[in-house]
Amino acid sequence: MTPREVLKKHWGYDSFRPMQEEIVASVLSGNDTLGLLPTGGGKSITFQVPALILPGLTIVVTPLISLMKDQIDNLRQHGITAACIHSGLSLHERNLALDRCRIGKAKLLYLSPEKLTDINFIDVLRGMSVSLLVVDEAHCISQWGYDFRPSYLRIARLRDTFPQVPVLALTASATPQVVDDIRQSLHMRGNHTFARSFDRDNLSYIIRHTDDKDRQLLKVLGGVPGTAIVYVRSRRRTVEIARFLAEEGISASFYHAGLLAEEKNERQNQWKQGTVRVMVATNAFGMGIDKPDVRVVIHYDLPSSLEEYYQEAGRAGRDGKPSFAVALVSPTDKATLSRRLSESFPDKEFIRRVYALAGVFLEVAVGDGWNRLYNFNFNLFCKRFSLPSVPTRNALDLLTQAGIIEFNEDRRSSAQILMLIGKDEIYSARIDPEAEKVLNAVFRTYTGIFADYTPVNEELIAHTLDLTPRTVYEALLRLSAARIISFIPRRSTPWLLWTTAREDASRITIPRLVYEVRRERMEARIKAVRSFAWDDTTCRSVTLLRYFGEKEAVPCGRCDICRARKQSDSPVPLSVTIDYLTAGSGHTIGYILSQLPPSRHTEAISLIRSHIDSGKLSVRDGIIFHNSEQ
Repeated sequence: MTPREVLKKHWGYDSFRPMQEEIVASVLSGNDTLGLLPTGGGKSITFQVPALILPGLTIVVTPLISLMKDQIDNLRQHGITAACIHSGLSLHERNLALDRCRIGKAKLLYLSPEKLTDINFIDVLRGMSVSLLVVDEAHCISQWGYDFRPSYLRIARLRDTFPQVPVLALTASATPQVVDDIRQSLHMRGNHTFARSFDRDNLSYIIRHTDDKDRQLLKVLGGVPGTAIVYVRSRRRTVEIARFLAEEGISASFYHAGLLAEEKNERQNQWKQGTVRVMVATNAFGMGIDKPDVRVVIHYDLPSSLEEYYQEAGRAGRDGKPSFAVALVSPTDKATLSRRLSESFPDKEFIRRVYALAGVFLEVAVGDGWNRLYNFNFNLFCKRFSLPSVPTRNALDLLTQAGIIEFNEDRRSSAQILMLIGKDEIYSARIDPEAEKVLNAVFRTYTGIFADYTPVNEELIAHTLDLTPRTVYEALLRLSAARIISFIPRRSTPWLLWTTAREDASRITIPRLVYEVRRERMEARIKAVRSFAWDDTTCRSVTLLRYFGEKEAVPCGRCDICRARKQSDSPVPLSVTIDYLTAGSGHTIGYILSQLPPSRHTEAISLIRSHIDSGKLSVRDGIIFHNSEQ
């Protein structure tokens, strides 16, 4: 079948989106290929179509387990079989997935990059007929990138295992430097790069300067109907802002990495189905979020790079309809960005101290610990030694990137079940029909549950029974409450691996490439964010596009800069604008100036002072009012 015939048969589309067909053709010609498609540009199609045409297996390396599950579920809906391997699977589940790949029952195998550390696992893959290697979110392999993940460097091992198999690298955000680094890190041959413009012609980038972000947030949500995402930088703030919105009568929920998997799934589904209008989230709510009708993405806090901003803002308007990306910027945000730089790269003596204390905490003697994995309670570690959490976490990350240790906060332990009653007692136990159905599925799938705790996978049980994972989880809770089983829900357990024997902290060396060079790169990214947010002379879209290497970008006509420029061609008299802004409850001087182009700030300040002197305006608690309205 031709690529278009495959596209029509499985997805129902008559034609590809821009640049998809060119990438597919390059891959089918056996070329190493790099695809740069903006968020919502349809990256998955570019490897899923070739996977159905090529004779062997397509291996897809992707960073998030939730992303794998979403992709596999979507493929199943289109009549395509796929499998996945990640740390959350039991040995039985892993072997079952590999068997399906060996006998051709699955055309795509999704892997987390961490699995590539296992030499034995690589040997298992070597025995398979592999036709294509795919690296999704390929910017994660670049130390120039904003989201560098050391585990991605192991993908080169997979590439070396299948030197003749073409590799397809995909990303939605990469500067020219990152593009070069991706090609080099993956040993890509030739220069088959296909890039769509990063321009989103239905998306308006808006900066709102304000000293009252809560009030401005309500104003934006009140002015733009439809589904929304609000991005913040801390877990605590997701809860606070979601509660604030709910109190203001706006349906909202929150999402961050610390939630249980069941909570994440439930909240994401409520938001996708429209039960909840606004999701307040950290950047954990990101990859794999594919809801086409998001009308506005609001950044309550600025991210540390334009790559992050572009990725997150790009979740608005994937259906092609007019949408908005609004960033709320306060006078203190410049200092906040500078503080992030110092927290991301704490002093080297502090890093050495964290290394030494980790050894004390885990009771690892100097000279011991090589290649040993330890559960690592990060919060208890910080509390015991009175360490600040953000710099400490970043110190551990820097030690990881230096290859001295490996620290991971997202190791998912499987749910576990132990039967508390004998086989003969089961038939007389009072169990509701749904729970009985789940229990029978557990018996059929897992052995040894009467003798010891056994890891189980709720998603596998749910798929077998055609139920939701939440339904299975609740049924297991009911069985546990009835004392029929002992059920330990899955949880996230941070861990630390000593990749070398523990040394005296004074001998620890952080390479210049890991510390000084990466600090310089982050500083440059933060400078670009500042330029984007505070430069009121250049079109926002032009600033973004030039950052991603599109030097010929032209003003978009949609952002706040372009709109202000249009208005300034026939400006409203300044006195009328000030009268409007100071009517009713009034405004601060900062807010009034934020609503005017910078070229009019001096004139506005002079006019406000004149009105205050004449008695037309007055100031109370920093708010400027019409005297007649006090």
